[in-house]
Parts: sequence; structure tokens; C-alpha cells
Amino acid sequence: MMKLILLGTLGCHLCEEAELILAACEHINIQNIDIAEQTQWQEKYAIRIPVLYHPETKKELGWPFTLIDVQTFFKELSHD
Repeated sequence: MMKLILLGTLGCHLCEEAELILAACEHINIQNIDIAEQTQWQEKYAIRIPVLYHPETKKELGWPFTLIDVQTFFKELSHD
């Protein structure tokens, strides 16, 4: 199972939409990180959330994204 990080924050309606999309994905383990709790994430992603992040390759999928976009991102990461 591939591990991805969803960078977002509480009360962000776009982050909630992203979580709904990701809930439909199989074979992906999502870890939510609230950027408000970690300065390094907040500085980089404050105006870009939600962002789907792959910690091994450092590749990102920024909002807006659809289920198809997430599946394509997953396939690309699987081939790296």
C-alpha cells in the first residue's frame, strides 16, 4: 500500500472535499497533516492547500484534483 500525505488544515472546505475524493481510493494510505501545527509545512503550503504529497519522491498533486487525477498520480508514482 502506498503512503501519501494530505496537507491541509481544520475548517478548510477544500480539504474536506479532498478527503472525500481520497476516501474512494483503494491501495493508498493517507496521513493527514494539519499545516497549522507545523511551521515548515505552513510556510510552504499556506495558500496552496490541500496538497497530496508523496514523501519518498517529494512529488505533489495540488488542488483542484479529481478522483481520476489522484488515480493518475498514483499510477505515475507506481512507475517511479
